[in-house]
Amino acid sequence: MSTLSIVVSLLLLMFLAYRGYTVLLLAPLMAALAVILSGDMVLLLPIYTETFMRALGNYILAFFPVFLLGALFGQLMADSGAATAIAKWIERTLGAKHAILTVVLACAILTYGGVSLFVVAFAIYPIAKSLFQDADIPKRLVAPAIALGSFTFTMTALPGTPAIQNAIPIKFYGTNTFAAPGLGVIGSLIIFALGMLWLRSRERAARAQGEGYGIHADTLEAKGQVGEADMRGDAQRSMPLVLALLPLVLVIGINALFTYGVFPGMHWDFLAERFATMDANKQTGMWALIIALVLSCATLVLLGLGRWANLQQTINKGVLGSMLPIFNTASEVGYGAVIASLAGFAIIRDAVLNVSSNPLISEAVAMNVLAGITGSSSGGLSIALQTLGADYLKMAVDAGISPDLMHRVAVMSAGVFDTLPHCGAIITLLSICGLTHRQSYLNIAMMTIVMPLIALAAVIALGTAFGSF
Repeated sequence: MSTLSIVVSLLLLMFLAYRGYTVLLLAPLMAALAVILSGDMVLLLPIYTETFMRALGNYILAFFPVFLLGALFGQLMADSGAATAIAKWIERTLGAKHAILTVVLACAILTYGGVSLFVVAFAIYPIAKSLFQDADIPKRLVAPAIALGSFTFTMTALPGTPAIQNAIPIKFYGTNTFAAPGLGVIGSLIIFALGMLWLRSRERAARAQGEGYGIHADTLEAKGQVGEADMRGDAQRSMPLVLALLPLVLVIGINALFTYGVFPGMHWDFLAERFATMDANKQTGMWALIIALVLSCATLVLLGLGRWANLQQTINKGVLGSMLPIFNTASEVGYGAVIASLAGFAIIRDAVLNVSSNPLISEAVAMNVLAGITGSSSGGLSIALQTLGADYLKMAVDAGISPDLMHRVAVMSAGVFDTLPHCGAIITLLSICGLTHRQSYLNIAMMTIVMPLIALAAVIALGTAFGSF
């Protein structure tokens, strides 16, 4: 009965999230339903306060700086005109005939540099719409092009990406954002190459059938997306290209400098007196990312001195824009903690752990299942690692598998089935582009599910054969 209660609550969570209900309310309600159906109603309130809220609070405690600084950095990039400058430069370099490639690269550069995927979608859509109109490419391909550049390899595979997904495994595996760099690059190239081949084939097929951009009631209205950046009115702001690229270079460069240069040479004995239970070596990956984002945000503020339309509004919008994403994800983590506390979860856990003798395959299955159920890569990844992270680390050590390889496989796995139709990011992207699931979802799924799944299989095969590199 306990296992059935988990399945029922998960299905309801997925269905109601697809219908647009916020997980801030759904997560505790579905957790409560699972507890009641499992026969533990008398423990409902203690489980809520001691399990759900404790897990939610611990997640915010661990990752709040990354969410806040990432959202602020993205807003500063957008409102300073840096994002527009980069997109326009790519457009001038490649030309209108390469509209799809221009959009993919612009999104990839911005997201790899630390700009929130929601901010990137808002910032790039007006440019993408213009490019696709000029090239007479069907508008339904705009959303898949943005998805390929924003939701895939720069979020999960490229080493050093400051995306929250790439930071989550750090505290569980003691790794850093550059884990398994060679495999990450290979996975990224597979996703990018296959994605571009698919989009270009769809473009050619549309031309052969005489289908062009079409007539659409274009709008930038994103219905009901509270707390996400609204980029209307900012598309004309710009800055010199070198200055626009500098903050992105700093995010990656400073992160790498502290990860590989500064922190490895430091001795942390002086922390033992005040932080006796802390393992500094497991925190340095997060510290490096925080330092990189802080310095890059400060650089953007200084670069725009005298040019900001309203710096206070930009800062406030960026900071407030981080609230909904982190609380959504933290609520999903709280839900996962409650599910993990139920007796029926032991059956599910054992089934996942025993799906393969290869820890990489077992981990990939767990991340995909939970990311698909929650409709969130960060949410599914967090739930899986909160409940199974210690088991997977032990399995990896016993099998002689590097934690770096486990890190990269976990992150790439969470970025596959997270974009099922009920995914909030997909719903938001379609809303921004003024498109429907019927028009664009099949091509989006090819970009965000099929191509990443092929890349994941390749990384697991290479990692099993040659180890982490």
